[in-house]
Amino acid sequence: MSTRDAYVEKLKAQLDAWNAELDKLEAEVRMAEADTKVRSEEHIQELRKKVEETRQMITRIGEANEDAWKDVKEGAESAWNALKKSFTRAKSEFVRGYREGMDE
Repeated sequence: MSTRDAYVEKLKAQLDAWNAELDKLEAEVRMAEADTKVRSEEHIQELRKKVEETRQMITRIGEANEDAWKDVKEGAESAWNALKKSFTRAKSEFVRGYREGMDE
């Protein structure tokens, strides 16, 4: 397996893990109060959109020729890090908002 293939597989595995986390968050949101639920659903949809954009980027990396993929990888890493921060921040906000909604 080439370095590029291993890199693509690693990114795909992380996206799959994040999708599973989003599924769990959606289940929690279904039990939340109405105002918390609306905000959370909007955040989840935005994250799903970013995940799909990242999945498309991974596809481009996998399709790039051996010489070009390293150039594509640099831009991809920047986008990947932004997605990772967004996911972590959103997950934290969901959990906090959900818990606050349950305390009311």
